[in-house]
Amino acid sequence: MISVADLIKENRIPANFFDYNAYIKGDLEIGLLENRRGDRLLAVPDTLISSLYAGLAKETGQASRLVLFNCGKWWGKNFYTRFTESLEEYYCQTLAEMDMVTFIQSLKECWKTHGWGTFDFDPQYQAQGFVFVKTYNSPYVRKIEGNTLPTGYLEAGILTSFFTRLTGRELLAVQTNCESLGASNNTYIIGLPERLQIVDSFLAEGLEHETILQRILK
Repeated sequence: MISVADLIKENRIPANFFDYNAYIKGDLEIGLLENRRGDRLLAVPDTLISSLYAGLAKETGQASRLVLFNCGKWWGKNFYTRFTESLEEYYCQTLAEMDMVTFIQSLKECWKTHGWGTFDFDPQYQAQGFVFVKTYNSPYVRKIEGNTLPTGYLEAGILTSFFTRLTGRELLAVQTNCESLGASNNTYIIGLPERLQIVDSFLAEGLEHETILQRILK
């Protein structure tokens, strides 16, 4: 028989840790934003992001893609640490003990709550060694005049580091669809670097996502 003590031992039923109404706390008078753990949050205006991208392009030219990707990798490494620490503390279990549904739903909610757009995870090609991530309304994908290549370098770096740390294997995220080029979402293929490094040459040829996918699956 279940004892009353067991029933009241936990005084809450865990919901999604990153639910916006519970996660974001602030004081408008002093301009302070914090999350539910008390960590400081920073609101970044769209004009600042645009200016950073424009400034990098002017100062470093084509190298701005690598700069943004490496910045994303650094950000992704730290984001993974904060994200997993928050989940493990909240659900009182390690990441290895957590079910995949809870993990993915938390990641989606986290992405949205931080103002990064929305996030979708597609594992349909997992057996072939790839997973897809799709983001929508990303503030980090910028239209560049005269550009014909995807511009989500920062997001690609974040996803590269995040999934590398999650799986314990060196992975790479490459973008094959981009909102800046008129697509409905930003599609990233995540897999082993030796299988995905060729994607840059496919993009340079002007190949579309489905064609690229069929080539790397072969």
